[in-house]
Amino acid sequence: MEKQQYAEKAEIFKVLSDSNRLQIIDMLSCGEMCVCKILEKFDITQPTLSHHLKVLADNGIVTSRKEANWIHYKLNDEKMKEITEFLQVISNDKKDCICKR
Repeated sequence: MEKQQYAEKAEIFKVLSDSNRLQIIDMLSCGEMCVCKILEKFDITQPTLSHHLKVLADNGIVTSRKEANWIHYKLNDEKMKEITEFLQVISNDKKDCICKR
């Protein structure tokens, strides 16, 4: 794995280092949700929630679609798979492990 790949993943982990964003991901693990339903579970303002959702969307972790006056969000399954696979790779011994170079 190249240094650039570590840097790219580090950016994702910065996004995931916020407890509100982790809670949003946990909520969306149940399926697509309207932003109004997500907001009900938090003690934050709508603009703050929008900021968190934008950061998650900008990094490909969630996707959105508009329906009437509301935006619905869901997890990007491919991105979540990429993140979990990266953790598996770096946390297990392998032939090309960084420690063997």
